[in-house]
Amino acid sequence: MFEFIESMFSVENVVMLLTALAAFATIVTLTAPLMSSDKLGTRMKLVSTEREAMRARAREALAQERTRLRQAPTVGFKKKVVEMFARGNMLENAEIKAKLRQAGFRGPGPMYTFIFFRFVMPPILFVFTLLYLVLLNDFGLEPMARFAASCAAAFFGFYVPNVFVENVIARRQDSIRKAFPDALDLLLICVESGMSIEAAFQKVAAEIGDQSVELAEELGLTTAELSYLQERRMAYENLSKRTGLPGVKAVSTSLIQAERYGTPLGQALRVMAQENRDMRMSEAEKKAASLPPKLTVPMIVFFLPALFGVILGPAIIKATSTF
Repeated sequence: MFEFIESMFSVENVVMLLTALAAFATIVTLTAPLMSSDKLGTRMKLVSTEREAMRARAREALAQERTRLRQAPTVGFKKKVVEMFARGNMLENAEIKAKLRQAGFRGPGPMYTFIFFRFVMPPILFVFTLLYLVLLNDFGLEPMARFAASCAAAFFGFYVPNVFVENVIARRQDSIRKAFPDALDLLLICVESGMSIEAAFQKVAAEIGDQSVELAEELGLTTAELSYLQERRMAYENLSKRTGLPGVKAVSTSLIQAERYGTPLGQALRVMAQENRDMRMSEAEKKAASLPPKLTVPMIVFFLPALFGVILGPAIIKATSTF
């Protein structure tokens, strides 16, 4: 055993291992730029086409109002399944649409996909769980218990799309929350330098993309809506609805009041930036305060046995050799 360990740490083996690690690091360094994708460029390209999409939707709505005819939508497998089984106003559910917008999924396609998986996941999980319990491992369950477990899996499958969307919303809101105070500082600098609010939003969207792609996307959409919508108030309200964050909603309210009453915009942005920075600091302090209870169990399970082994090991060996 000692000869094997000594051979592993010989000069030749150590040199060979270090050479292999250096070669691997060189390959990773050279191929990393090729493997990385430009998420900011892709999202900003999609945002740049949003204005044309809004204009096309407005023309389509005007044409429908004039002709009172509904245009035939594109046909797809998911669309067929949803239209076959969906009843009532499921496709017009405002709550589902709001959640999908907060998750960054826009347009009718994500709506059909969400409802499609709501219909498909329960039977898939039911059949998979039943086949697993019958053919592979029944865990000692009776036939009725297996059927009940399959029904529970089907019930869980109905909420799987909701869980996925909620997770996407949480990650997106966390990214926006962390970068929003810095974006407000940049917006304040742009406004006080004499820029219009549209140009300020556009400049901040281009600068904040390195820190938060999601926030850059939302600010880009707000820029498009400010230049297209008849009422600028709607653009600010849409920004707060798409993000779903209290800090963004407060800033949107301040911008609406500044537009309506002509109040100084710089002072309002300065106060909002400080409040959002305080909220971000309080979130960080809350996470730091929750670390000691979370570290208690890992320390007991992993650290204490090793510590006891190091402290008591020599004494046990000495006592064993003595007696």
